[in-house]
Amino acid sequence: MNYDVVALGEYLIDFTPCGRSEAGQPLFERNPGGAPVNVAAALAKLGKKTGFIGKVGNDPFGEYLREALLAVGVSDQGVVVTDEAHTTMAFVQLDADGDRSFHFARNPGADQLLRADDVNLSMLSETRIFHFGSISMTTEPAYTATLKAVQVAKELGALITYDPNWRPSLWRNEEHALEVIHVGLRLADVVKVSEEELFFLTDEPNLEKAARHLVEQYGLTLLLVTAGGAGSFYQMKDWWGQVESFHVQTVDTTGAGDAFFGALLYEILGRAKPLQAWQEEDLQEVLHFANAAGALATTRKGAIPSLGTLEEIHALVRDGNDRFFVV
Repeated sequence: MNYDVVALGEYLIDFTPCGRSEAGQPLFERNPGGAPVNVAAALAKLGKKTGFIGKVGNDPFGEYLREALLAVGVSDQGVVVTDEAHTTMAFVQLDADGDRSFHFARNPGADQLLRADDVNLSMLSETRIFHFGSISMTTEPAYTATLKAVQVAKELGALITYDPNWRPSLWRNEEHALEVIHVGLRLADVVKVSEEELFFLTDEPNLEKAARHLVEQYGLTLLLVTAGGAGSFYQMKDWWGQVESFHVQTVDTTGAGDAFFGALLYEILGRAKPLQAWQEEDLQEVLHFANAAGALATTRKGAIPSLGTLEEIHALVRDGNDRFFVV
């Protein structure tokens, strides 16, 4: 089977706030989550062939996650089941604006126990894009498994896309996080960060200077910065610019950045020329589409359940007037 995109990383349960019980206690809704798999799911929902590599627990949550993967059209050929740890869980807290924070039950979680010999190498030889994030690099053995997969995919000619996805509570300390995240940057072609992550990685408050610094330091083909109400910024070798986003009623921002990234990769796959041959107008058009996908994902709860269809995204691109959303 040939894949458009194969993603590797954490796959977990997002427990998302869902009202209160009769006794006044918070209720949580079970949703599938994990940034790399969200990107694969976003692409599958847009009609691309995607696969996922990761590890879940031999428990009801792990079984549910495999079913959810297949239901959205992502291949589970790379999913490994373990008895060594439970499926990882994240409890999501939402503020009044729908912005989220996370508390992880992961000490260890099954996703951390992915080993190098668990990685389905045949999937890496059959994909146009390989996508990963930093959360699978927080601890061993998943760190080594991730690096092996990236290096193999890169050697076999895949475009490498990366989401640093800074989650402070999952790292030993900031120094460790910076060291490891920068390892990922050295291997990547396309990178997406938030404003906060860009500042964390560069210690540079000026957005444009920080973006240029990362692109030059690591030889990135394309850096994308999601910037809340400001939409998204881009930095390539010779271009720096901004594309505004859309006004929507935000309910839950979980997964919005992944929806954005998935839509961007959908457009990269659909264009007949490599990124290096794009004109700036191509990039702006693509980011307008990606911004719409990210905005749409904030209008529903959960990550994978909130992902938009091609028709929905095109409708927002066509009908959107005011522009505002939060990633």
